[in-house]
Amino acid sequence: MATLPRLVVSAASSSSGKTTIAVGLMAALRERGLQVAPFKTGPDYIDPGYHTLAAGRVGRNLDAHLCGPELIAPLLLHGSLTPTPADVAVIEGAMGLFDGQLGTPAVGRSGYGSSAHIAQLVGAPVLLVVDASKSSRTVAALAHGLASYDHDVRVGGVLLNKAGSQRNIDECTRALDELGLPVVGAVGRHAELDTPSRHLGLVPAAERTQAEAVVEAAGHVVADSVDLDAVLRIAASAGDLAADPWDPRAVTSPVPGSPVVAVAAGRAFTFRYAETTELLEAAGCRIALFDPTTDTELPPGTSALWIGGGFPEMHAADLAGNTALLREVRNRVLAGMPTVAECAGLLYLCRSLDRQPMADVLPLEAAMGPRLTLGYKRVTARVDSLLCRAGDEVASHEFHRTQVNLDALDLDALDPDGLAGSGMDVAWEVDGRLEGISADPAGTGRPSLHASYQHLHWAGLPQAAQRFAEAAAASAGAGAAVASGEPGRTSEPTVSTDAASSTPADVTQPDPIPTGPIQPDLTHHGDQDLAPGLVDLAVNVHAPQPPQWLSEHLAARVHTWAGYPDARAARSALAERHGVEPSMVLPTSGAAEAFTLVARALDCRHPLVVHPQFTEPEQALRVAGHNPDRLLLHPEDGFRLLPEQAAGIDERVDLVVVGNPTNPTGLLHPAETLRRLARPGRVLLVDEAFMDAVPGEPESLIGPDMPGLLVTRSLTKTWSLAGIRAGYVVGDPELVARLEAAQTPWSVSTPALDAMVATSSTEALDAAARIARQVGADRELLVEALTRAGFPPVAGSQSPFVLVDLSALGPHAHEVCWLRSILAEEGFAVRRGESFPGLGPQWVRLAVREADTSRRLTEALARIHHTHNSSNPRSSNPSKEDTR
Repeated sequence: MATLPRLVVSAASSSSGKTTIAVGLMAALRERGLQVAPFKTGPDYIDPGYHTLAAGRVGRNLDAHLCGPELIAPLLLHGSLTPTPADVAVIEGAMGLFDGQLGTPAVGRSGYGSSAHIAQLVGAPVLLVVDASKSSRTVAALAHGLASYDHDVRVGGVLLNKAGSQRNIDECTRALDELGLPVVGAVGRHAELDTPSRHLGLVPAAERTQAEAVVEAAGHVVADSVDLDAVLRIAASAGDLAADPWDPRAVTSPVPGSPVVAVAAGRAFTFRYAETTELLEAAGCRIALFDPTTDTELPPGTSALWIGGGFPEMHAADLAGNTALLREVRNRVLAGMPTVAECAGLLYLCRSLDRQPMADVLPLEAAMGPRLTLGYKRVTARVDSLLCRAGDEVASHEFHRTQVNLDALDLDALDPDGLAGSGMDVAWEVDGRLEGISADPAGTGRPSLHASYQHLHWAGLPQAAQRFAEAAAASAGAGAAVASGEPGRTSEPTVSTDAASSTPADVTQPDPIPTGPIQPDLTHHGDQDLAPGLVDLAVNVHAPQPPQWLSEHLAARVHTWAGYPDARAARSALAERHGVEPSMVLPTSGAAEAFTLVARALDCRHPLVVHPQFTEPEQALRVAGHNPDRLLLHPEDGFRLLPEQAAGIDERVDLVVVGNPTNPTGLLHPAETLRRLARPGRVLLVDEAFMDAVPGEPESLIGPDMPGLLVTRSLTKTWSLAGIRAGYVVGDPELVARLEAAQTPWSVSTPALDAMVATSSTEALDAAARIARQVGADRELLVEALTRAGFPPVAGSQSPFVLVDLSALGPHAHEVCWLRSILAEEGFAVRRGESFPGLGPQWVRLAVREADTSRRLTEALARIHHTHNSSNPRSSNPSKEDTR
């Protein structure tokens, strides 16, 4: 029997403030001088990082799926005793109180693995966090329902979060008192407690420069707003726990030689369960942490490598730039060093990640994908691997938005014996699909590499730790024998920093990792999809030629072409057209020159591009030597930029590039949402190339006051002037002056400048408005036709194009260039989606044309659908989208 005050912090749903309250409680109780043991239900890696900062001891997970319900209480006691006995355990729940693993039988009325289930397994009362921002007495009804739903779960008290006025708090408290549910405090809204998010949830604490300040602020807020004595009384009401602490020494056996296991850490690799390294240490290994973004070599004496999860895609440039470490990792892994690469580790071992070169151990390309893969799995080992035996069934968890093209390994050719001569096998079978790699790259006869998207909790699979430790010990012994020339010697090896010297002579040396300029495939344009005889749906130019009046106007100015261009008239006309000062306007040779000027003139250290969107801005940044990060918008959100995404961008980002309307989705983001991207010291660049296609231009950010803001415009599309390259920038006069200083003299031609003057007239603006209205009407017909045919485009396009997911045409739609080819056979040229970051081959962008063209297109799609769904049913081959 063990005595441990403990409680579970839970709520009715996600986004109720559980993490803020739990972190604040941990910090406030620690400030009181108490030892607080922090825990999180479920598999989440990110929240425990904040718990660690708040409690001053490592945050841990209690996961019934990954570890089994029988280990939950022992793991709680272990974490509460390590490194020293805790005074209280605070367990933050996941999702809603009763929300557990879908598709798994509930435990009583509690979902399997839910916060309520964990509370039952450890006999802990629940502190219920209730969002009081938009209700008063109704919070009592909500709390009462949660408290009475399952009588095996005891709610010990309620904490009001996001509370408003004192009157509102008093009303909520009275209503809860009437039900016998004590209120322990009320926390109001505090901007300093906001924690930014990204595609997998909160930004990890290890990546935030202000994480400690946020945790400290949360502790102060909770200490000032919550009756901590009442909270401790609730925790103390938990009875004795009939369990023994989990002990990693009881499930492992020490290996000889104390092999060194290098464990990836730092900003890019923050996902690691504490029990993983504890098991390895219990098995006789020594753990050496290293940061792949900064450390240029593996720790001295490294015999094995463990690379866990994290966000390498957010730090791909730093990882790619550390070529010395990449080269050593590649050589050592290919030479047979035991290596486990889990999720982010898999990406690190690929040939590239978002076109940034990685370790090139695996012949795979990784990139951000259009959808999130998230969920518990039961996976079966297909072969004997570094971690388990063939046929073993293992509990795992997937959590990623990248994707890896497994077809590069020709998985269809793999049988249980693996590819002949490759030493490479499929590691897992997951829900009928193949996933992960088990390999013997050095040809030793035993697998030394395990790389997979599956996250494992080794407390629930201790044999994995034992097998890995034994492989590390064998590697250390082999390394020492090679180094000393004495077979069988098992003293501590000395690992040379020269990668070649650590590779056996009979192993072929891999090619060095390329260190030259990165060549991202961002240069694709719609005109490259055209071919003679095809109907052009790939290029967004409105008409085959400019309006007659504009052509005549430009032709009448031929007599001026002998002189050098003078941009003053164009500058003044554009300034008057937008109601700004001429110093805020810079004519450019198309918007493309504007992007190049921004990349050259602005000293941005941490640029970020919002995708999917026009690729030229990112290409210009990369050519200028920058390595921009990406914020991917997702189809499940309708590709909309959510306010919380805008507000949650890393504060270090000093340039944000976003399109509005966005190419290729056509969405028009609210100006207010875009303004949330702005910060002091950050430049916001908005590409409004298609804004003149939106009647009234309602969400344009052009105005008389534009601090830190640049907006690019183009005359190419509406006026059919792609050949004379006419564009301009409007924005902060100081920034515009810096762009002008970097501009090559006379880069904008006289015809382009004349076009800017002509299209800024009142008559031209009226004509542009008529074109926009006609495009809008034609777009409605196209959307209606596509929807009726079963291919609804992304909703809400305000542009002269739409984006369509053609997955319904069959499995071939996910093959690169298949849609382009099959539609070309039907007489249509389309812009293929895989040329935009964040989209896959199943997406196409379609230019808006007249009604007859839209009708013929949908008829062609219907024919393709009939042909390829009747003769080519969906195969059971692994899906290319089966990744993040």
